[in-house]
Amino acid sequence: MYSINCRGKIYDTSSPLIMGIINATPDSFYEGHLQKSNDDILRLAEKMIGDGADILDIGGQSSRPGSDFIPAEEEMNRVMPVIKIIRNAFPKIVISIDSFNSAVAAKAIESGADIVNDISGGNMDEAMILTVAKLKVPYICMHMKGTPQTMQQHAHYENMLTEILDYCIQRVSVCRAAGINDIIIDPGFGFSKTIDQNFLLLKSFKIFRALGVPVLAGLSRKSTIYKTLDVDVKDSLNGTTVLNTIALMNGANILRVHDVKEAKQAQLLYSKIYV
Repeated sequence: MYSINCRGKIYDTSSPLIMGIINATPDSFYEGHLQKSNDDILRLAEKMIGDGADILDIGGQSSRPGSDFIPAEEEMNRVMPVIKIIRNAFPKIVISIDSFNSAVAAKAIESGADIVNDISGGNMDEAMILTVAKLKVPYICMHMKGTPQTMQQHAHYENMLTEILDYCIQRVSVCRAAGINDIIIDPGFGFSKTIDQNFLLLKSFKIFRALGVPVLAGLSRKSTIYKTLDVDVKDSLNGTTVLNTIALMNGANILRVHDVKEAKQAQLLYSKIYV
């Protein structure tokens, strides 16, 4: 059984969890989730929780290809009010902070977040690993080469699966050595990977079971789906559900999604057969 400890409450990930994405950014690649006000955010959070979300992932720094970084202070100004209003309105929901900045992560945990979700796996802020260890919270460690600005230039591998698995083994070791007890691996669909590489990664997703930690799949409405289907991102929900179902069948413990209701339905049907 893989489990994560969030402030003393144990979550069993053998029954996969659903993580809903809440973007506190003005430039998300998916316009359907751009929130304009605190009321909008609360309505979205309420809907996601009602639809079955186990975790809400709050991000203020865009990671879409070519996006520009914002200073930590501006990132904090975006995400801290969101975390606080959601925590006050929904005290029992698990909140994740999506940030590669250790100062933002620490402030978010202080403001009510429970998990740190870092797209850089600690490689863009050398203080992140030790910060998370001190905070004693779960850590989502993602695979990416380069940065969001340069990652599409780094989709070159001698053996992609071996390199990603080796990276994950090394990061789990670093996290454990620092004192992080609850580690979640995200192989990083769409980050420094081509469309064909993303499909190979999904096909081979079971290899990450060897890590002995929960594994997250973040496929929601990504270009691998809408470019392959030749549709607009707003029409990529059906494709997202198909790939989320394949991810579940191949061992995903957490699905990170824009559309919680549909992901939860896929998870419930999957669980009737496989859990």
